Amino acid sequence: MALDAPFALSPDAIDQYRANGFVRLAGVFDPTVLADYGAEITRLTLALNTQDKPLEERDTYDRAFLQVMNLWRVSETVQRFVFGQRLAAIAAALLGVDGVRLYHDQSLYKEPSGGFTPAHADQYYWPLASDRTITVWIPLQPVPLEMGPLAFYKGSQNAAFGRDLPISDESEAKITAAMEAQGFPIDEQPYALGDVSFHAGWTFHRAGANQSRQPRSVMTMIYMDSAMRLAAPANHMQAADWEKWCPGAEIGEVIDTPLNPVIWSA
Repeated sequence: MALDAPFALSPDAIDQYRANGFVRLAGVFDPTVLADYGAEITRLTLALNTQDKPLEERDTYDRAFLQVMNLWRVSETVQRFVFGQRLAAIAAALLGVDGVRLYHDQSLYKEPSGGFTPAHADQYYWPLASDRTITVWIPLQPVPLEMGPLAFYKGSQNAAFGRDLPISDESEAKITAAMEAQGFPIDEQPYALGDVSFHAGWTFHRAGANQSRQPRSVMTMIYMDSAMRLAAPANHMQAADWEKWCPGAEIGEVIDTPLNPVIWSA
């Protein structure tokens, strides 16, 4: 099945990921596969999100997208997609680990005229003991520049400044200034249907506004080393993530909970 079939990941792609903190891969899925699963992901996102304010009344974060997490728990169809071996095997190869667990999935739906996604690094939110983390970003339709594709600060995964900033107007201003001052260029490119990207937990990234009349629907999965241990939370957001996404995990122990299954193992 396409979701489980191995993908021919080149050594150059691995080198790009490790040097730049991200890699885009072309043609990972056939468009027909994404059409089948994407329809269910989008349907559930619209049905389950709790945002009821019009765009103009929301703050910057809530204008950026509608989001729903762990859709795999409410739909067998989505679970099949999230538990697919192809993406998880790519993630393990890029990380250089023997297996990966699911941290959680996240559907991101940027409405027509939806705002920009401020610059940030994902791992600010995660109570994890190492940086062996990676997110796959899977557009469910083509994403031209006017729809706000994910953009990365190239090589920023080792930068220290900004790691204590949650996603906000402040993070957009301060991280953008810091990235420019340190010479990390922004890399923004359109995505064809079937293209995906992988980025490290500490890679700084952002996305532009959706200036089109079409929604930008994206599915993401966050993977971590299958041997990942829980760290003591460094902020209140990490404490909340521990309770919500890793319930029952203990500090210093491997995060082996029903919500964090091993998706791929060598």
